[in-house]
Amino acid sequence: MDYQVSQSLQDFTRRYLHHWQSLTGNPPASRALYGVPSPCVVSEDDSRVFWQPRQPQEALTLAGVERAMEMRLRPEAWAFYCTQLAGDMTVSHQGQSLELLQVWSEADGVRIQENLIGHLLMQKRLKIAPTVFIATTDSELSLVSVSNLTGEVLLEEVGRKKNTVLAPTLQDFLSRLVPCVT
Repeated sequence: MDYQVSQSLQDFTRRYLHHWQSLTGNPPASRALYGVPSPCVVSEDDSRVFWQPRQPQEALTLAGVERAMEMRLRPEAWAFYCTQLAGDMTVSHQGQSLELLQVWSEADGVRIQENLIGHLLMQKRLKIAPTVFIATTDSELSLVSVSNLTGEVLLEEVGRKKNTVLAPTLQDFLSRLVPCVT
């Protein structure tokens, strides 16, 4: 696992928590995760869950993706998905709104692996260089991903070979994110 990426993710998560706390007086809230079990849940109201990041009780892994795809994933991808349990975080990067994906519970880690396998299978079928998605955009046709070849963070147009480089490394990308309260 890439220690620098793990540290950058935890640093950003602390900034995100502080931003929410300073603007709302509460920890981050999510309507989408309401009613979904997680050790991250600290409280609920009628329609939202409030959460804090947690260390996983069991080690999170991307080994299922590697076995299914018969490939090694970059250490940055392991660090991003295996460092912590947390809710997805709304962020801004260069003025674009993104949803930074996170693993909500150990069970959610299985769902993430299944989705990554589907993503990589589609890329293999289309003969596109492999990427690991880390964030969604407002468009269903684009994702933010880490190139499994170069480690660059890309704005990926789903099904297209040409992508826009957003940052040279995941660590650099995480340092540039601006937390948003939704």
